[in-house]
Amino acid sequence: MNRTLKAALMSVAIFSASASYSMAKMPASADTAAPAMSVDKASFVKVVTSSNEFEIESSKLAAQKAKDADVKDFAKKMISDHTAAAEGLKKAARLGDGAPVLSPKHAAMLELLKGATDQEFEPLYIDMQTSAHMEAVTLFATYAKGGDDAAVKAFAKKTLPKLEMHKMHVLGLVAAH
Repeated sequence: MNRTLKAALMSVAIFSASASYSMAKMPASADTAAPAMSVDKASFVKVVTSSNEFEIESSKLAAQKAKDADVKDFAKKMISDHTAAAEGLKKAARLGDGAPVLSPKHAAMLELLKGATDQEFEPLYIDMQTSAHMEAVTLFATYAKGGDDAAVKAFAKKTLPKLEMHKMHVLGLVAAH
């Protein structure tokens, strides 16, 4: 399977997962509204740890491989902000100093980026960042509203506005490309 087709399939998979995740928390109608989706601390920490590591590692690649100055600037901001977020999560969740682990999904996405040609790289990176930030905003908003750990919930509330800014920034890159 060629790289472009792989990239397209990965994009569809990422978008589908993101859409499914977002749809899962929406009630069917006002009359039959189910309780809002909730996320426990362990699940939140596991997903956020992997997401932060993906953001950092994929953005390190973008800082090296991207040709567009705006994409390079965005990547540098992601490295800085997500490194700080990873440290904030470690403190809030009282995590040790172990190395972060990428989920299979994030590992596959990172491998796809590593294998992308120069021509494929920027659109793929921007697409992955868009999906990642859509998911992150949904996850952080959910935990900030109903999280089961006060310190981690405070971290989610504090971090959410920055993630929303990242989402707007990457959507600007989408519009520009």
